[in-house]
Amino acid sequence: MHAPEVLISEDDIQKRVTELAQKISADYSDTGDLVMVGVLKGSFIFLADLSRNLSIPRTIEFIAVSSYGDSSAPSGAVRLVMDVRGNIEGKDVLIVEDIVDTGHTLKYLIGIMKSHRPASVKTAVLVRKADSAKVDVTIDYLGFDIGNEWVVGYGLDFAEQNRTLPYIGIIDPTDR
Repeated sequence: MHAPEVLISEDDIQKRVTELAQKISADYSDTGDLVMVGVLKGSFIFLADLSRNLSIPRTIEFIAVSSYGDSSAPSGAVRLVMDVRGNIEGKDVLIVEDIVDTGHTLKYLIGIMKSHRPASVKTAVLVRKADSAKVDVTIDYLGFDIGNEWVVGYGLDFAEQNRTLPYIGIIDPTDR
């Protein structure tokens, strides 16, 4: 596989994550009960950097879902693999997701979080493929809109490869 073509540079990512963290910190400055819920595995780098840039108290939980399996095309079927372990009832929840493609996964996650009876549920998403949307889902804090390319890096992967690149790059999944 060829090296990914840079789509979003490391500097641009860090600048945007800092901007998002400032907005989130301002929006949640009066609550004190923010729970960031990272969606494994892809959100872990975004979640870590976003959390480190916040100026407010927060706790971190993780959730895992499966929507792609080993395929390069989203199926629309979403399955819960691991739910949050802590009690989020009455707390403000911020779902932190790496990518929104069709919107099915994020819509499913919002429903799962709401079933825990939190005070609120909002979303922070690193990248969105706006042209791929199949369901209407609100993204409260968005890093970047991208085209319909297959992207890797900064948590995003293809078959578990290129997840730890410091930038977001484009690959051709058929070039293996």
